[in-house]
Amino acid sequence: MKIYKNIPRSEWPELCQRPRLRTGDLDALVSRVFDKVRVSGDEAVKDFTRQFDKVALSGLTVSKEEWEKGAVQVPEDLRRAILKAKKNIETFHKAQQSQGFSVETEQGVRCWQKSVPVEKVGIYIPGGTAPLFSTVLMLAIPAQIAGCRQIVLCTPPDTRGGIAPAILFAARITGVDKVVKAGGIQAIAALTYGTESIPKVDKIFGPGNQYVTAAKRKAQTEGVAIDMPAGPSELLVIADDTASPAFVASDLLSQAEHGPDSQVVCISDSLEFLESVNDALDKQLEKLPRREIARKSLQNARFLFSSDKAETMDFVNEYAPEHLIIVSREEAFYLKNLQNAGSVFLGGYTPESAGDYVSGTNHTLPTGGFARSYGSLGMDDFTKKISFQRISPEGMRNLGKSIEVMAKAEGLEAHAQAATLRLAALKGIDMVSGSAKHP
Repeated sequence: MKIYKNIPRSEWPELCQRPRLRTGDLDALVSRVFDKVRVSGDEAVKDFTRQFDKVALSGLTVSKEEWEKGAVQVPEDLRRAILKAKKNIETFHKAQQSQGFSVETEQGVRCWQKSVPVEKVGIYIPGGTAPLFSTVLMLAIPAQIAGCRQIVLCTPPDTRGGIAPAILFAARITGVDKVVKAGGIQAIAALTYGTESIPKVDKIFGPGNQYVTAAKRKAQTEGVAIDMPAGPSELLVIADDTASPAFVASDLLSQAEHGPDSQVVCISDSLEFLESVNDALDKQLEKLPRREIARKSLQNARFLFSSDKAETMDFVNEYAPEHLIIVSREEAFYLKNLQNAGSVFLGGYTPESAGDYVSGTNHTLPTGGFARSYGSLGMDDFTKKISFQRISPEGMRNLGKSIEVMAKAEGLEAHAQAATLRLAALKGIDMVSGSAKHP
């Protein structure tokens, strides 16, 4: 692995670039798929599944019998692990629930807010070479806690047209209402418009490759909200010679094996340590079943030597990683100055994979630098805040003049009139008829 040394800031933008497809070609493909799904519904989804996934489907939804049969095939040790993860994820997300608030902003003016669930949500679960049943937990559990009325799960089918048993088990224990055998752009399009067998939803959640991310962007233009731009996985590690090179290498590989478009970065103030991590990568890579995927991903990797901790932190904030691991004697400094990251893992015994599965935090995180403006998925994403207000006659006396002045300053006379009429009525004057009467 090439090691970049004390890189000047002028080169940071290039080092922060993630691997990506040509956007123009991608957007054109997304538009074509969306148009066909909007017009032809289920048949278009089946056609694109045949074209992209090489699977011919007779039906798109998982039957009750198929669901139950698949769920019971999960080995007992995996069932126990999934249930442990479910408990921890529920605990973490229940703690995030908002109780709302009420406040009197001025005498006679009461304002309050409450959270209500998004009614219908679609959750996208990546499948293919690695069916991510853990993502079912990360998305369906907060949706269930929030009280979403309908949870629709879309995931690519396997080569036989089936869904991984672990996905079906996770869906069963987390309140999913419908499982759809569709992935990629066509799944997002179906959730956006609705088809004969796939409901239209109000918001779409879930990570995916660049095709899925581009499709989610398109969904936004069609009036369906999304959680965040969550694309190919990425990890940045800050480590010094107090860290284990083998541990760091294992964390880098855990992200690299997601897909060839994933990216990993390692920053250290020790060249010797970086060389040791490089050696450990070579040894561990050869033992991985997904080594060819990881090997391609590592072509996008960055190993950076930085002798200045302030420069290191500035680069991290510029890169804005999805996952950030810190194993350093300077941990306190890095935490104090951290601005941009999706989820942070501290210390040698906190692998990123703990957050992926069972520690309790959510693994749906912003990628591609979007950690500058988005945070980790949480309960707020499955709810919407509604504000309320009630103004008494006394409150209108206190506010009315300010409403008039501000509205007229903006040239909005009808806004001003709404206050003027009420103030007059409080004085016993009916401005519409021009008569005076007791309030």
